[in-house]
This record gives sequence, structure tokens and C-alpha cells, in this order.
Amino acid sequence: MTPPDRPVIWWVRRDFRLADNPALGAAVDEGAAVLPLFVSDPVLRRSAGHGRAAWLTAAVADLDRVLWDAGGPGLTVLEGRPEEVVPRLAAAVDAPTVHVSADFGPYGRRRDGRVAAALARDGRELHATGSPYAVAPGTLSSQTGTPFQVFSPFHRAWLARGVHGPAPEIDPTAVSWLAHPDRLAVEDPDPDLAEKAGEAAARRGWEDWLHLQAGGPADYKRLHDVPGADATAHISAALRWGHLHPRTVLADLAGLDGEGPAAIARQVAWRDFYADVLWHRPAATTRPVQPRFAQLHRDDPATSETAAARLVAWQEGRTGYPLVDAGMRQLRAEGWMHNRVRLVVGSFLVKDLHLPWEEGARWFMTWLHDGDVASNQLNWQWVAGCGNDPSPFYRVFNPTTQAEKFDPDGAYVRRYVPELAGVAVEHVHEPWLAPGGPPAGYPAPVVDHKTERLEALDRWNEVRG
Repeated sequence: MTPPDRPVIWWVRRDFRLADNPALGAAVDEGAAVLPLFVSDPVLRRSAGHGRAAWLTAAVADLDRVLWDAGGPGLTVLEGRPEEVVPRLAAAVDAPTVHVSADFGPYGRRRDGRVAAALARDGRELHATGSPYAVAPGTLSSQTGTPFQVFSPFHRAWLARGVHGPAPEIDPTAVSWLAHPDRLAVEDPDPDLAEKAGEAAARRGWEDWLHLQAGGPADYKRLHDVPGADATAHISAALRWGHLHPRTVLADLAGLDGEGPAAIARQVAWRDFYADVLWHRPAATTRPVQPRFAQLHRDDPATSETAAARLVAWQEGRTGYPLVDAGMRQLRAEGWMHNRVRLVVGSFLVKDLHLPWEEGARWFMTWLHDGDVASNQLNWQWVAGCGNDPSPFYRVFNPTTQAEKFDPDGAYVRRYVPELAGVAVEHVHEPWLAPGGPPAGYPAPVVDHKTERLEALDRWNEVRG
């Protein structure tokens, strides 16, 4: 137990909230005073990309404001390598303990090991309480004691285990908050994201969606694959940054009947599954889970002008396939993309353009606000057919039939591809067949889907074994 005259540090990483926060609760229970800390890590800054960096700036600013509103001096922001910054701060304020929510990602585990070792050399401790997941990675295993390789049995074990309820509430105005005088000024966020990032905005948006009579939980099962309906909960960024904990989400869903709430809970389980896979296979961030796919012939944009041009067309949403282009433009405009469309654009990159899935994963992590290493890399491996429990490689999404099935009136396409706003519905997904061809300013298809599908299958047959 910490002596009553010594503070503790609450180090914020992926838990930008005060409610349902076991790490913060442990810090409050232990210390006479709590110093909330955010470390601007140069390693993470370099890899953050536009989307996550912008959201993180807004999340830091929001938590700083919340702490001021609670009567404290705000958030202490320091810059540098955590294994140097955290022990130095702990020594400066004589904090015996630093409290965190456990990080299960490959970099986070290495970083926390270095921080714990540096603290221990000075007689201090790093305490991890809770995690960003409903069920922490490494918790579940098969009947033979091995990690799950397939989602369905993992999901059954996940359901059987159950999930703890939300952590006890903390009255932030009753906490004695501290700050360090050498902290950095908190950066002003993008005004648009300032309205979206943070615990209060996430909670408000989630509760509003829960109470929708149309397009909310009751319709989720029916409409979640329809991008034009925009009937998803939009909580992926809130979960990624910890504005909401999945325990809170599952507790709110528990009292609702029907297939919709169960389908949403299943998505939470998929998130836990991929985190568990990466826990056991940290190399999956860059290497296929199924090794034979390392031999799959892929076009290299670094050595082929054609491949490079096709990659740029995909990135810019100018492939000539409207659903693909709409998704890629939504990504740039909003830092988010509808899940069904993510599958289509992923399949198109890997199987129509024959480009490496890693290029797609990298681009998504550049622009997504909700970019999460485990979910992003392993979803890309799912689409590419090389991951755990993947979509079979021979399942090649046809971007036109997918558009006709899930965006039949072209509402989604027209929203993000204004060049097609005036194209008749019978041609909106195949504008190259319209009288006179595609409208001015919109490209013809960069490849022929039927031809490239056969090419993809030929390449797969070379490595399928």
C-alpha cells in the first residue's frame, strides 16, 4: 500500500476515459493523489499516420479538459521514450507505482517490459489492471490447451466464459489530481474531431444509437451490410481509443432482445479474437499466418510502373469501379469506411490488382481513425486468404455485383463519387456501359474483373499445395 503522502501515476495509453476504468480505479484506491500522464512516444508518432494522429490529438485535449472540469490541473503531457520519461517522472514526484491498462500488442508489450525494468531499478513498480478487451488475449484456449485458430470455437468459449460487468464508478471531483510543472502544452485538435473524440461524445453517440427506432440495434442484423443505410453504431474509434470499454457496450446490449444486439456483441468477440491471435503470433503484423502465401506471386509497386499506377488509382478512389472508389474516398474524407466496403476494396486490391495486402494494411493505418494493429492486419489477412480462419482465396468479391446487392439504388456511391450523381440507376455501378461511357472526369475501369479473377486463381493454384 502506498504511504498516504506519496502520489501514484495513472499512465494513459488506450483508455481515454474516467468511467469503467480499472487502472484508474486501482490508482485512486492506492494513492493519496493521482497524476494522470500521457507520454508522446516518438515511435508511435512516426507510425500513427494522419487519421490516428489527428484522433489522438483530440482525445488528449478532451481528457485534459475533463480533468480540468473535475477540479484538477489537467493532464501531464511529456515527450520522449517511455522507458526514460516514466521512471524520471516517477522519481521526480516520488511515486512508487505507475498504473496502466495492460497492452497486448507486440510493441506495447516490449515497451512495457522496458518501462517495468527501468522502474524496478529504482524500487518502483508498473501495475497493469484491466485491458482494452472484453476478454484479455491469452485468457482462452482450446480443450487441448492450444490457442484458437478459428473464430467459431473461440466465440463459443468467449460466450461460455462471460464478461465481467463495468468497473465501479469513480467520482472525479473526489480525486486529488496532480500535474507536473514541466508538462507540455496540450495541442489544439481539429475542430471537427473535437466534437467526436472523447468519452462524453462516445457515450452520447452510443446511447443515441441504442435508442433509435430505425437503423439502431433492432435493425443492425438486417442493415449492417448496407453502406447506404449507415446503420452501424460507429463505436470502433471509441473502442480503439478507450472512450468506451467493450464491457460497457456488452452490458448495455445485455438487456436488449433480438438478433441485432447479438450480432453487435459478436463483432466485439471478433475484436477479442484478433487480439488473441496477435498475442500468440506477433509476427502476423507483417507476415502471413499461413506461410505458403509468402510465395504467392504479387505485383510490386516498387519495381513495376503498372503496379504503382494501379496502387495510386486504388488509394485515390479512381479505379473505375464505383463501390471501390466510394469506399476509398470515404476513408480519406472521414477516417472510416463501412465494413462491407472494406471487404470489397480489400479483395479488389489483392485479387484484381494483385498487389500485396501489406500495402492495403499500411494505407488503412495511415487514414483510419479507428486503426488498430490486431484488427487491421488480421482483417487484411482474412481478405487475402492467408490469415487465421480466412476467407478462402478463391472467394473473389465482384465489385459490381456487391454494389448491386448492398447498394442497389446507388445511394452510397453517389454520396462519395459526385461524378456519378447524375448517372441513371441502371448504370451507376457500371458507368462504362452507360450511353457515351463514364461521365466526364470519371475513369474507365483500371482492369477487367473477370480477367483478373482468373489470373488471381492461377496464381493461387501455384501455392495452394
